[in-house]
Amino acid sequence: MVPKIISGGCHQDARGSLCFNNDFDATAIKRIYVIENVSSEFVRAWRGHQIEARWFSAIAGSFAIELIAIDDWDAPSPNLKRMSFQLHSTALDVLHIPAGYVSSIRALEAGSKLLVMANYALGELDDEYRFEVGYFQ
Repeated sequence: MVPKIISGGCHQDARGSLCFNNDFDATAIKRIYVIENVSSEFVRAWRGHQIEARWFSAIAGSFAIELIAIDDWDAPSPNLKRMSFQLHSTALDVLHIPAGYVSSIRALEAGSKLLVMANYALGELDDEYRFEVGYFQ
């Protein structure tokens, strides 16, 4: 599987706005939380999961997300190819990140909030990998 955006949308009328994502299937979700970086200069990188999948959606502001598929979890090559995505709260787009990827998350504006959904409960498995911010070239 490869990461992909599941497109949402927004409808506005005299009553206000309604954002939706009719193509996102949340059946696998067991846990949700929200990330708010301290500033738009801070980069939260590189964290990932060999088994767990994640889904990201910007619920305020916008984010630049970079993903890398890991070739060897014990000693990954520092030159692996990056995939780049942007999420904006103006539409309820959802970025699906399958198992096997690490992510880098940067808010593009102050006050941005990222909804994170996972398919395993907290403590259900030991599957968290972290690499230093400058590890991947």
